[in-house]
Amino acid sequence: MAQPALRPVLLLAALLALGEGIPEPENMLPGCPDIVPRSEWRALPSRCLQPLSLPLEYVVVSHTAGQPCFSPQECEQQMRNIQNYHMQTLGWCDIAYNFLIGEDGQIYEGRGWSIKGDHSGPTWNPISLGISFMGNFMNREPAPRALRAAQNLLRCGQMHSVFLPQYMIKGHRDVQRTASPGDKLYSKLQDWPHYQE
Repeated sequence: MAQPALRPVLLLAALLALGEGIPEPENMLPGCPDIVPRSEWRALPSRCLQPLSLPLEYVVVSHTAGQPCFSPQECEQQMRNIQNYHMQTLGWCDIAYNFLIGEDGQIYEGRGWSIKGDHSGPTWNPISLGISFMGNFMNREPAPRALRAAQNLLRCGQMHSVFLPQYMIKGHRDVQRTASPGDKLYSKLQDWPHYQE
């Protein structure tokens, strides 16, 4: 019989196998922070089909290197902009990241908890959850509420066994040749529990 903490993960896998799709994350993982669902930011339908094999050993944190957003209206528009670029210009099946963080302090659903992202290359995408902060953080830190939102999301994933108990957080530059997640965000990231270069 499954441990109680594993039941949400097993339910996600069962829904995927049955072709039921992914329910909105806040309904799937109780006791977690609010997550702005795809329906609310008016996402295009996803064409992604490849599930992640949960629980995961890694989380990769990046920045989008684009425009920041400071209000729900700005962040929802920025989500649509990013998704449009990733799908229409780059030809990907959806927005690249599993979750995105706005400087409004909100967490935005990308591919969600259980669909493989396109955030860190072919080696890391299948084994990690991709979280990206909207904006460019080379020369400034994200707003404190954005940092708190990301840490709350990580605690949620850990509480519901989306991650292995000793999972590792990596900066995007730790796994690919890139400036992401920006010097200032990278410096903050190195102080987080579970960070490992």
